[in-house]
Amino acid sequence: MGVLRSTQSLQAEVEEMRAALLLPGGAAAGWKPSGGDAGGEEGAAGPRTVCVTGGISFVGFAIVDRLLRQGYTVRLALETQEDVDKLREMEMFGEDGRDGVWTVMANVMDPESLHRAFDGCAGVFHTSAFVDPGGMSGYTKHMASLEAKAAERVIETCVRTESVRKCIFTSSLLACVWRQNYPHDRRGPSIIDENCWSDESFCRDNKLWFALGKTAAEKAAWRAARGRDLKLVTVCPALVTGPGFRRRNSTASIAYLKGSRDMLAEGVLATANVETVAEAHVRAYEAMGNNTAGGRYICYDHVIRRAEDFAELERQLGIPSRTAASVLQSGDEDRPARFELCKRKLARLMSSRRRCTYDDYYYSVTSP
Repeated sequence: MGVLRSTQSLQAEVEEMRAALLLPGGAAAGWKPSGGDAGGEEGAAGPRTVCVTGGISFVGFAIVDRLLRQGYTVRLALETQEDVDKLREMEMFGEDGRDGVWTVMANVMDPESLHRAFDGCAGVFHTSAFVDPGGMSGYTKHMASLEAKAAERVIETCVRTESVRKCIFTSSLLACVWRQNYPHDRRGPSIIDENCWSDESFCRDNKLWFALGKTAAEKAAWRAARGRDLKLVTVCPALVTGPGFRRRNSTASIAYLKGSRDMLAEGVLATANVETVAEAHVRAYEAMGNNTAGGRYICYDHVIRRAEDFAELERQLGIPSRTAASVLQSGDEDRPARFELCKRKLARLMSSRRRCTYDDYYYSVTSP
């Protein structure tokens, strides 16, 4: 899925990343260039070495940061040498920083470069996605097609890379919520959970290209992994927000919000803080080791139910605000939503992580 962006947007991302990483305990201290070589001592293989595609994106960077804080070594797959040069020019690679991250060159449409990046890694976090380089929500039908092809190539490369046994694939809640036949006569709301898939024909007919791309890409990933020696988990986050998301994630956010009026009315417009999303990815990866994680996970923090809250979200994104009346028809706010999002599966996964952390701490301080 290759992150496509303008020079200005990349410069803004790098500036923000640099500021975050210069904070005490920040992740950027560990960033070192690999010269495009995935091998060698710096990129040495190990059970805690992973590769992250799209690692300088809003979600990808948060995942890299959490991986580093939990002791992983990360290969950061970048699309072009220009990306590496720009990061180097911004003095991202300080000599006094801790080890942890090395950049490698990998194009998600080129299996050979992916293989070089993945070789020696125990797992892959595939977080990259197509976004509009012009700064508006120009996600197109063609991008949706490319996203599906890239997903298939990433999984196929994971399968044929001997060291890789696990892959965490970043999908979207949009791959779950758009369906052709909405029930109108149920007494209670229908549940949207990990078993639900968006209808590709419905997305195509309504020009919901971002949703189509995420749905087609995730399905392509599952097809490619089926029956192969690879553990795959997909995380389906809602609209990802957090500090700086307007500047660093605005194009993907605008594309996500196409059809937002219907999502709001149906009760499926939700947001997920980027830190929650990163935690979900890393927790799922770790739980795959003992087979306690598998399949799909819906990830969200907050369901937007009021037009005023939606208007505030638009304001944060710099989208020309619409009146509440134009978002919801009269009386819609008082009408029960026909759908209810369910993240029970992810909640169980996250709570098991917290219990393990508490038990480890408790027994370490009480043991003789």
